[in-house]
This record gives sequence, structure tokens and C-alpha cells, in this order.
Amino acid sequence: MSDSPTLAVIGGSGLYAIEGLSDVREHDLSTPFGKPSDPAVVGTLDGRRIAFLARHGRGHRHTPSEVNYRANVFALKLLGVERIVSISACGSLREDYRPGDIVVPDQLFDMTRDRPRSFFGRGLVAHVGTADPFCMHLSHAIVDAVRSTGARVHDSGALVTVEGPRFSTKAESNTYRQWGMAIIGMTTSPEAFLAREAEMCYAVMAHVTDYDVWHVSEAPVTVEMVVRILNQNTSVAKAAIRRLAQALPVERTCACPQALSTAIITAREAIPAATLRDLDPLVGKYFRPQR
Repeated sequence: MSDSPTLAVIGGSGLYAIEGLSDVREHDLSTPFGKPSDPAVVGTLDGRRIAFLARHGRGHRHTPSEVNYRANVFALKLLGVERIVSISACGSLREDYRPGDIVVPDQLFDMTRDRPRSFFGRGLVAHVGTADPFCMHLSHAIVDAVRSTGARVHDSGALVTVEGPRFSTKAESNTYRQWGMAIIGMTTSPEAFLAREAEMCYAVMAHVTDYDVWHVSEAPVTVEMVVRILNQNTSVAKAAIRRLAQALPVERTCACPQALSTAIITAREAIPAATLRDLDPLVGKYFRPQR
């Protein structure tokens, strides 16, 4: 597309738009996996084209389990996006990760059950590597951008994604703590894995809104608590995104752009034509004749 954005922000609870965008266009896209949560908004921020997608839809219409993660990521791929920054709310499972802090996790544990979690199937098999599920280069850039705002940020921690939409029981929360999880959320899985399959860099700016339900001296998490902290942190998120857009290099030097190079196992002649056509934006470069 003529105004292809290479950077996208997926806004979660509390962030439904990016202020300061100019030359804005809205893209109401369709994908082989259905419609995204909302039209993608593309605009210019400090000279850089950026896409924004509201994960839960404007007005927060979709539960974490109802979000069409495949359509969201695929739509951003169609726009030309190479890097995705996820803005998410999370609960803390550590005493030192306090409400109001920001965490850029370096690991992910998937406890979801009811979500399609791969683009592949229907005659095309690929086993993508996710030992390190987040792009280290993008994560480091987010940490630097958040630090430059003066906010308190943590540059590591394992994030456990639960199905939702309910909050945890105390037994669940304490179990995740015993497992060594640092934060808990409802949307990073399968989003991170789909981004890797799409050969896109992906990292999370997680805003700690509460101590989940494990903390004996703090009130259990509520929607009011989550919204209040997110509203307080909105200015930090927007300032960090602006600084990130200014600082990110154009070229990617990480391994994300080649994530599928050793992942596809199905022989070309065995792949149904319809599947290959649908997934061409993801795999086409591996099956076109070499010049």
C-alpha cells in the first residue's frame, strides 16, 4: 500500500486511539480469518506512518476470548506492518512490580484454552520457534522509550496469559506465583505467537494495574481499579510510543523476518491451492520462483 506503516500499536484496555496522528486514513480490511476487531487507523506521527488497532474494538466490545487475534495480526500484515507494540493491562504477581509500573516481559506462558492460535493448518504445516516469544530488539527499544518518560519500568518477567474474562481465584494466583510468573494478563496469547508466524517483531508494554488477588494487604482486582490506573498511565504510554517511533531504525536486524525460513514442513506440491492463496502474504516469498 502507498502509505504502508511499518510500526503498529495494538491498544488494549484503556487505550483506544493515538492522539497526534496526522494524515489519517481508516482501513476496513477483510482477511481469510474474518474481520479484525476494528478498522485499522493509519496516520503519521513525527514523520513516521503508524497503524493503530483497538484490540477489543472501540467501546470495548470484545472479551479477551472473542478477540479475532488471527484477523487482527493478518490485517496488520496486509498493511505492511513489520513491528507490533502491544499495550496491555496486567496484574502483578510480584511484590516489587507495583500498580502504576510498566513491565516489558521477556517470557510468556500460555494458559488459554479456547482460542485459535495458528495461521497454519488446512494442508500447510509450519512449526515456528518461540523459545523467546518476544523480539528482544523491540523490547529493548520499548524499555528505553518508557524510561525516557521518567516512568518506572521493569525490563523482564514472565507473563502468564489466562482465558478470562473473569479474574483469578486466589488458588490460581498463588500457583502462578509459585511457578515464577511475574505478571498476568488475558490477551498476549496467541497474539505473540501469531506475530511470530507472520514474521513480525512483537513486544509488550504491560501496565500493572493491580496485585491480582494474591496480596493479603491489597484489595482484590476490580474493573474500577484497572481503569483508574490505566487512565493515569495513558499519558506515559502515548509519550513512549512517540519516542519509540522517533528512535526505531528502519531496518530490522533481528531474526523475526526469517521466522518461517526453517518452519514450513509441507511439500509445495501437497499444499492445497486455496490455502496457499490465502496465506500468500505470510508464506508467498518461500514458494515463488527464485530469480
